Parts: sequence; C-alpha cells; structure tokens
Amino acid sequence: MDINQNLDEKQARFQGENTSHRLGHIASNLARLRTFCDTAYPEAVKSVADETMCFIEWTAAEIEPEYAEELVNIQVQLARWRLTFDSIWSDDSQRRNMSEQASAWSEQVLDMSGLLSESI
Repeated sequence: MDINQNLDEKQARFQGENTSHRLGHIASNLARLRTFCDTAYPEAVKSVADETMCFIEWTAAEIEPEYAEELVNIQVQLARWRLTFDSIWSDDSQRRNMSEQASAWSEQVLDMSGLLSESI
C-alpha cells in the first residue's frame, strides 16, 4: 500500500466523523505534540505536526468561519515550525515555547469542539 492510499484512507475515516470529534482529534494531537516536545523523539513531533496540519485542512472548510480562522492560524504556525524545526529542537527555550503554545492550542481547540460540555 502506498503512502497516498494510506493518507486517502485516513482522510476518509477522519472526515466520516462529526466536526466535534474531528476537533477533539486535533486537540488531542496538539496535546501529544506538547508531550513529545519533552522527549528525545523529534520524529514523533514532526509526524504529529504533519498529521495535525492534515486534520486541520480536512476540517476548517466545514466549521464556523471564526473557528476555521483559528485552525488555519494554528496550521500556519505548525508549518512555520516544520520549516525551522531543527533549530527549534536544538534550542531549549524555543522548544519550551513550542510545547507551551501547543498546550494552549490544545485547550482552545478542545473548547471549540464542545466535547467537554457534552459530557456534563
């Protein structure tokens, strides 16, 4: 199976979920990104960042414009990080900033999803 087929299958599965759950997956990935920033596995950070950018792309067009704008801003920053990833990873301060920003985004997107209020 080639990588594009895998990606197509992942996209089909992901887009089969409602937007609240998709936003939940994005929030979860951002939380994972925060956690992985504290590890010795830069490849895990890159992989989760790439997947999150895809998830945002597959979700933003189908949600309220103000939420979509926030997601696209996150996507743009993730892409910027990927462009300078090696220098960020080797600088503890920049890496900590990445971790803190991912954590804040995770909370923001989870709030956006409405999943927390559903369980009350």
